[in-house]
Amino acid sequence: MRIPTLLFAALLFCPVAALGGHGISIDGKLKYPATFTHFDYADPDAVKGGTLVLHDLGSFDKMNPYTLKGTSPSGLEELVFETLAVASEDEPFAEYGLIAEDIELAPDRMSATFRLRPQARFSDNTPITAEDVLFSLHTLKSDNANPFYQSYFHDIRAATVLGPREIRFEFAQKNRELHLIAAQMPILSKSFFEKHSFAELGMTAPVGSGPYLVDQVDPGKTISYRRNPDYWGKDLPVRRGLYNFDRVVFKYYKDQIVAVEAFKAGEFDFMSVNIAKQWARDLEGPKFDKGVLKKEMLPHGNNAGMQGFVFNTRKKLFQDRRVRQAIGLAFDFDWTNTTLFFGQYSRADSYFSNSYLAARGLPSPEELRLLDQVRDKVPAEVFTAEMGAEAGKDEDLRGRLRRAMKLLAEAGWQVRDGVLTDGGGESFVFEILLVSPSFERVMAPFVNNLAKLGIKAGYRTIDPALYTRRLQKFDYDMIVTVFGQSQSPGNEQRDYWHSSAVEREGSRNYAGIRDPAVDFLTEKIIYAETQEQLITACRALDRVLWFQHYVVPNWYLAQHRIAYRNIFGKPATLPVYYSPMQLLMSWWLLPQDR
Repeated sequence: MRIPTLLFAALLFCPVAALGGHGISIDGKLKYPATFTHFDYADPDAVKGGTLVLHDLGSFDKMNPYTLKGTSPSGLEELVFETLAVASEDEPFAEYGLIAEDIELAPDRMSATFRLRPQARFSDNTPITAEDVLFSLHTLKSDNANPFYQSYFHDIRAATVLGPREIRFEFAQKNRELHLIAAQMPILSKSFFEKHSFAELGMTAPVGSGPYLVDQVDPGKTISYRRNPDYWGKDLPVRRGLYNFDRVVFKYYKDQIVAVEAFKAGEFDFMSVNIAKQWARDLEGPKFDKGVLKKEMLPHGNNAGMQGFVFNTRKKLFQDRRVRQAIGLAFDFDWTNTTLFFGQYSRADSYFSNSYLAARGLPSPEELRLLDQVRDKVPAEVFTAEMGAEAGKDEDLRGRLRRAMKLLAEAGWQVRDGVLTDGGGESFVFEILLVSPSFERVMAPFVNNLAKLGIKAGYRTIDPALYTRRLQKFDYDMIVTVFGQSQSPGNEQRDYWHSSAVEREGSRNYAGIRDPAVDFLTEKIIYAETQEQLITACRALDRVLWFQHYVVPNWYLAQHRIAYRNIFGKPATLPVYYSPMQLLMSWWLLPQDR
């Protein structure tokens, strides 16, 4: 299951009076006025038509992207369902009304009222009403939905229907982003889900309000969407120039290696590349030389978050911080980046990599005021050591392994007959669970380095559906994952790090963190009242997570690597904060192509 698609969080200060309008932002300023006609990264003259063919890996077995069990197909959430507002991709903290034409935050910031557009319709031509919004809130906060939504919408205490097109959300406490979180809520058709089970929808095509309809489905293999000719929002400023393809088709492949060869053979049109070797060596040949296929690295301003090898601290083996630190020292990033990745990556040096939220140097006075409140609960290094990659550039692998061995000895582990063993005679053995075989070449040298410490680590690639289920149940020793971050972290941090999520099936607290200091700082992020408070809390949390060694930091790239058939027209302006899929939805097919 892919992590649910979330808009970049946006923030609004409203200390004096209620504010309503076509958009909301962190400081009350918006790039686009109420009279704007389209986003700058969209071309209103884009040509409509043709078929876009894409790919995904694995398979799918359900048509509801908002439940926990099973895997939904690519595109369903993005193309079929819609939210009350959408994020601007060229502003860090701004949203503009989609289903909602007006959003008003109360003077006390304890409620927000949404007025819906009168023309808003589901694909069955029924109007979107306040009752549908209320139904969506109750459904997504229920046990039938993915537990992520219970966490994300946790502080939306209740909602009251004020009229056919007006609803007021009531908040449990002040949280400056709650009205924006409410605006990100996907709106479900009450009448459709009263006829079809939300929890057990199966392969029934859902009714949504988005620009596309589910067209044809070959379960687990292919799904196609067709543009709704009666789409209610096609002339809205937030939609003009976007979603230009008549049909969007997703084909499924066994793994990324097979997918690359299929792309070069012309089986699909566009791919985002996340394997350095494929970018450097496999995406070459006559078609690229002739310009039939193209590849580009496009800059973005996205917060890269943290990718890493994640310890499951629910396991006794990983509950000692010194053990986790020692294992991290065995990962040779510089060798990996040079030898396997052609020097393309930067080492992840923060849980907010590539962002102004990343902690740097020693704690600032503002950070210290927070950290002093949990001083007895965090490692001393939080106060005395600078943030950065654990190993340091001047220490070779041999030196790091010597340091790792010392840490393991302090934690009660000794090498006997070449095997790391604890005082009770138990050997240090664990498994790294993978979903992509391309990661095996990264794990082989890492496992070899661990063997030098007497640690017997193995790695295994399993089927994507089984992998997803094991993640949901926290049935693993170590995994590789990304903790994605927006430009404005908020409620989702509770799902990542908070002890309330540690035993909740389907949460993203993959590391099993149950730490009062982390809980405290997570709450400080969620309930920050100013941008300065948010920055301070993020940096303080960054330090605590980093020096607790819950992950072995990996790497990040401040560009999107994309490859595509040379058949597309594109807007003149790139967005700033975007995913490859979002970018592609602003493109169109040139008239001679499909």
